[in-house]
Amino acid sequence: MAKGGTLYIDTDSKIHSLDGSVKFMLLIVWTIAVFSFMDLRVFTLFFIGGMVLLKMAKIPFKSIKPLFLFVVMFTIFNSAFLMVVTPEHGSTLTGSYTTLMEVFGRRLTAETAWFALSLSMKYMAIFPITLLFIFTTHPSRFASSMNKLGVSYRVAYAINIALRYIPDVSEEFKNIMHAQEARGVAFRKGEAGIVDRIVNYNTILIPLVMSSLNRVEVVTNAMNLRGFGRERKRSWYSGTNYTNLDFISIGVMIVLLIGVYYIKNMLNGFWYPFN
Repeated sequence: MAKGGTLYIDTDSKIHSLDGSVKFMLLIVWTIAVFSFMDLRVFTLFFIGGMVLLKMAKIPFKSIKPLFLFVVMFTIFNSAFLMVVTPEHGSTLTGSYTTLMEVFGRRLTAETAWFALSLSMKYMAIFPITLLFIFTTHPSRFASSMNKLGVSYRVAYAINIALRYIPDVSEEFKNIMHAQEARGVAFRKGEAGIVDRIVNYNTILIPLVMSSLNRVEVVTNAMNLRGFGRERKRSWYSGTNYTNLDFISIGVMIVLLIGVYYIKNMLNGFWYPFN
Protein backbone atom coordinates (compact mmCIF):
# COMPACT_ATOMS: atom_id res chain seq x y z
CA MET A 1 0.00 0.00 0.00
CA ALA A 2 0.98 3.65 -0.40
CA LYS A 3 3.17 5.11 2.32
CA GLY A 4 4.27 8.48 3.56
CA GLY A 5 2.02 10.67 1.41
CA THR A 6 3.37 9.18 -1.82
CA LEU A 7 2.03 6.85 -4.50
CA TYR A 8 4.71 4.30 -3.66
CA ILE A 9 3.23 0.81 -3.18
CA ASP A 10 5.48 -1.65 -1.38
CA THR A 11 5.40 -5.21 -2.76
CA ASP A 12 7.92 -8.04 -2.99
CA SER A 13 8.45 -7.76 -6.76
CA LYS A 14 11.87 -7.77 -8.41
CA ILE A 15 11.14 -4.37 -9.93
CA HIS A 16 10.78 -2.86 -6.45
CA SER A 17 14.25 -4.13 -5.57
CA LEU A 18 15.86 -2.18 -8.42
CA ASP A 19 17.76 0.96 -7.49
CA GLY A 20 15.76 4.15 -8.01
CA SER A 21 18.32 5.59 -10.43
CA VAL A 22 18.12 2.43 -12.57
CA LYS A 23 14.35 2.78 -12.85
CA PHE A 24 14.78 6.43 -13.74
CA MET A 25 17.24 5.44 -16.49
CA LEU A 26 14.67 2.91 -17.71
CA LEU A 27 12.08 5.68 -17.91
CA ILE A 28 14.46 7.87 -19.93
CA VAL A 29 15.51 5.04 -22.27
CA TRP A 30 11.89 3.97 -22.75
CA THR A 31 10.86 7.55 -23.57
CA ILE A 32 13.74 7.98 -26.04
CA ALA A 33 12.83 4.68 -27.71
CA VAL A 34 9.15 5.61 -28.05
CA PHE A 35 9.83 9.11 -29.38
CA SER A 36 12.24 7.69 -31.96
CA PHE A 37 9.25 6.36 -33.92
CA MET A 38 5.94 7.48 -35.37
CA ASP A 39 4.60 3.98 -35.87
CA LEU A 40 1.40 2.65 -34.28
CA ARG A 41 2.74 -0.91 -34.35
CA VAL A 42 5.78 0.05 -32.29
CA PHE A 43 3.70 2.05 -29.80
CA THR A 44 1.33 -0.88 -29.32
CA LEU A 45 4.24 -3.21 -28.54
CA PHE A 46 5.70 -0.73 -26.04
CA PHE A 47 2.29 -0.27 -24.39
CA ILE A 48 1.81 -4.02 -24.02
CA GLY A 49 5.37 -4.40 -22.69
CA GLY A 50 4.78 -1.63 -20.16
CA MET A 51 1.55 -3.21 -18.95
CA VAL A 52 3.37 -6.55 -18.54
CA LEU A 53 5.98 -4.83 -16.36
CA LEU A 54 3.20 -3.25 -14.30
CA LYS A 55 1.72 -6.71 -13.82
CA MET A 56 5.13 -8.04 -12.77
CA ALA A 57 5.38 -5.22 -10.22
CA LYS A 58 2.07 -6.42 -8.68
CA ILE A 59 0.49 -2.96 -8.92
CA PRO A 60 -3.32 -3.31 -8.56
CA PHE A 61 -5.33 -1.70 -11.36
CA LYS A 62 -7.56 0.14 -8.90
CA SER A 63 -4.50 2.13 -7.80
CA ILE A 64 -3.71 3.34 -11.31
CA LYS A 65 -7.30 3.66 -12.57
CA PRO A 66 -7.71 7.44 -11.79
CA LEU A 67 -4.43 8.29 -13.52
CA PHE A 68 -5.27 5.96 -16.40
CA LEU A 69 -8.61 7.70 -16.98
CA PHE A 70 -6.95 11.11 -16.78
CA VAL A 71 -4.33 10.19 -19.41
CA VAL A 72 -6.99 8.70 -21.70
CA MET A 73 -9.03 11.90 -21.34
CA PHE A 74 -5.97 14.01 -22.10
CA THR A 75 -5.03 12.01 -25.20
CA ILE A 76 -8.59 12.19 -26.56
CA PHE A 77 -8.74 15.93 -26.01
CA ASN A 78 -5.29 16.41 -27.55
CA SER A 79 -6.20 14.33 -30.61
CA ALA A 80 -9.46 16.20 -31.10
CA PHE A 81 -7.66 19.54 -30.82
CA LEU A 82 -5.04 18.38 -33.33
CA MET A 83 -7.67 17.34 -35.87
CA VAL A 84 -9.51 20.66 -35.51
CA VAL A 85 -6.42 22.88 -35.74
CA THR A 86 -4.50 20.91 -38.41
CA PRO A 87 -7.04 18.66 -40.16
CA GLU A 88 -4.71 17.95 -43.11
CA HIS A 89 -1.41 17.49 -41.26
CA GLY A 90 -1.38 13.73 -41.71
CA SER A 91 -1.87 14.13 -45.44
CA THR A 92 1.18 16.36 -45.72
CA LEU A 93 3.21 13.51 -44.19
CA THR A 94 1.84 10.78 -46.45
CA GLY A 95 1.22 12.74 -49.64
CA SER A 96 -2.31 11.30 -49.97
CA TYR A 97 -5.67 12.97 -49.22
CA THR A 98 -8.71 10.96 -48.16
CA THR A 99 -11.45 13.32 -46.98
CA LEU A 100 -13.55 12.19 -44.02
CA MET A 101 -15.52 15.35 -43.21
CA GLU A 102 -15.47 19.14 -43.20
CA VAL A 103 -14.22 20.84 -40.00
CA PHE A 104 -14.90 24.59 -39.83
CA GLY A 105 -14.67 24.85 -43.59
CA ARG A 106 -11.53 22.69 -43.76
CA ARG A 107 -11.48 19.03 -44.68
CA LEU A 108 -10.42 16.43 -42.13
CA THR A 109 -8.50 13.64 -43.82
CA ALA A 110 -8.23 9.97 -42.86
CA GLU A 111 -4.45 10.38 -42.81
CA THR A 112 -4.73 13.04 -40.09
CA ALA A 113 -7.13 10.87 -38.08
CA TRP A 114 -4.57 8.03 -38.25
CA PHE A 115 -1.81 10.44 -37.24
CA ALA A 116 -3.88 11.57 -34.23
CA LEU A 117 -4.46 7.93 -33.26
CA SER A 118 -0.73 7.20 -33.54
CA LEU A 119 0.11 10.27 -31.44
CA SER A 120 -2.35 9.21 -28.75
CA MET A 121 -0.86 5.73 -28.70
CA LYS A 122 2.59 7.28 -28.32
CA TYR A 123 1.49 8.91 -25.06
CA MET A 124 -0.14 5.67 -23.92
CA ALA A 125 3.09 3.76 -24.66
CA ILE A 126 4.99 5.92 -22.16
CA PHE A 127 2.20 5.86 -19.57
CA PRO A 128 2.77 2.33 -18.09
CA ILE A 129 6.50 2.81 -17.58
CA THR A 130 5.87 6.19 -15.95
CA LEU A 131 3.44 4.57 -13.52
CA LEU A 132 5.95 1.80 -12.91
CA PHE A 133 8.55 4.35 -11.88
CA ILE A 134 6.15 6.32 -9.68
CA PHE A 135 4.52 3.38 -7.88
CA THR A 136 7.66 1.28 -7.32
CA THR A 137 10.19 3.98 -6.40
CA HIS A 138 10.34 5.45 -2.92
CA PRO A 139 11.05 9.20 -3.36
CA SER A 140 13.71 9.41 -0.66
CA ARG A 141 15.67 6.43 -1.98
CA PHE A 142 15.40 7.73 -5.51
CA ALA A 143 16.70 11.17 -4.52
CA SER A 144 19.69 9.67 -2.73
CA SER A 145 20.42 7.42 -5.72
CA MET A 146 20.40 10.38 -8.10
CA ASN A 147 22.71 12.31 -5.82
CA LYS A 148 25.02 9.28 -5.72
CA LEU A 149 25.25 9.44 -9.54
CA GLY A 150 26.48 13.02 -9.35
CA VAL A 151 23.18 14.87 -9.75
CA SER A 152 22.96 17.95 -7.55
CA TYR A 153 21.05 17.27 -4.36
CA ARG A 154 18.97 20.35 -5.12
CA VAL A 155 17.71 18.73 -8.32
CA ALA A 156 17.30 15.33 -6.65
CA TYR A 157 15.33 16.86 -3.80
CA ALA A 158 13.12 18.77 -6.24
CA ILE A 159 12.21 15.46 -7.92
CA ASN A 160 11.64 13.96 -4.48
CA ILE A 161 9.12 16.70 -3.67
CA ALA A 162 7.43 16.33 -7.06
CA LEU A 163 6.89 12.61 -6.49
CA ARG A 164 5.51 13.25 -3.02
CA TYR A 165 3.22 15.94 -4.41
CA ILE A 166 1.46 13.66 -6.93
CA PRO A 167 -1.01 12.20 -4.35
CA ASP A 168 -1.93 15.75 -3.30
CA VAL A 169 -2.70 16.65 -6.92
CA SER A 170 -4.79 13.50 -7.26
CA GLU A 171 -6.71 14.32 -4.09
CA GLU A 172 -7.21 17.93 -5.20
CA PHE A 173 -8.51 16.65 -8.54
CA LYS A 174 -11.16 14.59 -6.73
CA ASN A 175 -12.13 17.50 -4.47
CA ILE A 176 -12.60 19.87 -7.42
CA MET A 177 -14.59 17.23 -9.32
CA HIS A 178 -16.90 16.72 -6.33
CA ALA A 179 -17.36 20.49 -6.01
CA GLN A 180 -18.27 20.73 -9.70
CA GLU A 181 -20.67 17.80 -9.34
CA ALA A 182 -22.39 19.66 -6.49
CA ARG A 183 -22.94 22.50 -8.99
CA GLY A 184 -24.60 20.11 -11.42
CA VAL A 185 -21.67 19.38 -13.75
CA ALA A 186 -21.90 15.81 -15.10
CA PHE A 187 -18.86 13.55 -15.02
CA ARG A 188 -20.31 10.07 -14.60
CA LYS A 189 -21.70 7.61 -17.12
CA GLY A 190 -25.45 8.01 -17.53
CA GLU A 191 -25.49 11.65 -16.47
CA ALA A 192 -24.39 12.98 -19.87
CA GLY A 193 -22.95 11.87 -23.20
CA ILE A 194 -19.27 11.01 -23.48
CA VAL A 195 -18.50 14.18 -25.45
CA ASP A 196 -20.20 16.39 -22.84
CA ARG A 197 -18.38 14.61 -20.03
CA ILE A 198 -15.01 15.12 -21.73
CA VAL A 199 -15.75 18.81 -22.18
CA ASN A 200 -16.85 19.10 -18.55
CA TYR A 201 -13.42 17.95 -17.38
CA ASN A 202 -12.11 21.32 -18.54
CA THR A 203 -13.86 22.84 -15.52
CA ILE A 204 -11.42 20.86 -13.35
CA LEU A 205 -8.13 21.56 -15.14
CA ILE A 206 -7.94 25.35 -14.64
CA PRO A 207 -8.71 25.29 -10.86
CA LEU A 208 -6.29 22.38 -10.50
CA VAL A 209 -3.48 24.32 -12.19
CA MET A 210 -4.11 27.42 -10.06
CA SER A 211 -4.20 25.35 -6.87
CA SER A 212 -0.95 23.61 -7.84
CA LEU A 213 0.80 26.94 -8.44
CA ASN A 214 -0.28 28.16 -5.00
CA ARG A 215 1.11 25.00 -3.40
CA VAL A 216 4.42 25.45 -5.22
CA GLU A 217 4.75 28.97 -3.83
CA VAL A 218 4.05 27.77 -0.27
CA VAL A 219 6.67 24.99 -0.50
CA THR A 220 9.23 27.35 -2.04
CA ASN A 221 8.82 29.90 0.75
CA ALA A 222 9.08 27.19 3.41
CA MET A 223 12.32 25.82 1.92
CA ASN A 224 13.82 29.29 1.61
CA LEU A 225 13.07 29.97 5.28
CA ARG A 226 14.94 26.79 6.21
CA GLY A 227 18.00 27.77 4.17
CA PHE A 228 17.69 24.94 1.65
CA GLY A 229 20.51 24.97 -0.91
CA ARG A 230 22.98 26.96 1.17
CA GLU A 231 25.36 24.02 1.68
CA ARG A 232 27.17 22.32 -1.21
CA LYS A 233 26.53 18.78 0.08
CA ARG A 234 24.00 17.00 2.26
CA SER A 235 23.54 13.60 3.84
CA TRP A 236 20.68 11.15 3.17
CA TYR A 237 18.70 9.09 5.62
CA SER A 238 18.17 6.24 3.15
CA GLY A 239 20.26 4.90 0.28
CA THR A 240 20.98 1.67 -1.56
CA ASN A 241 23.90 0.00 -3.35
CA TYR A 242 23.75 -1.46 -6.85
CA THR A 243 23.03 -5.20 -7.11
CA ASN A 244 23.54 -7.74 -9.90
CA LEU A 245 19.93 -7.21 -10.96
CA ASP A 246 20.63 -3.50 -11.40
CA PHE A 247 23.61 -4.18 -13.66
CA ILE A 248 21.60 -6.72 -15.69
CA SER A 249 18.82 -4.15 -16.12
CA ILE A 250 21.33 -1.56 -17.35
CA GLY A 251 22.64 -4.10 -19.87
CA VAL A 252 19.09 -4.75 -21.13
CA MET A 253 18.55 -1.01 -21.58
CA ILE A 254 21.73 -0.73 -23.65
CA VAL A 255 20.53 -3.59 -25.85
CA LEU A 256 17.14 -1.85 -26.19
CA LEU A 257 18.78 1.37 -27.36
CA ILE A 258 20.89 -0.51 -29.92
CA GLY A 259 17.80 -2.34 -31.16
CA VAL A 260 15.88 0.93 -31.46
CA TYR A 261 18.71 2.42 -33.53
CA TYR A 262 18.66 -0.43 -36.06
CA ILE A 263 14.85 -0.75 -36.22
CA LYS A 264 14.46 2.98 -36.75
CA ASN A 265 16.70 2.77 -39.81
CA MET A 266 14.44 0.02 -41.20
CA LEU A 267 11.19 1.99 -40.79
CA ASN A 268 10.30 5.04 -42.83
CA GLY A 269 9.00 7.73 -40.48
CA PHE A 270 5.21 7.97 -40.11
CA TRP A 271 3.56 4.61 -40.78
CA TYR A 272 0.26 4.78 -42.67
CA PRO A 273 -0.96 1.29 -43.73
CA PHE A 274 -3.47 2.42 -46.37
CA ASN A 275 -1.05 4.21 -48.69
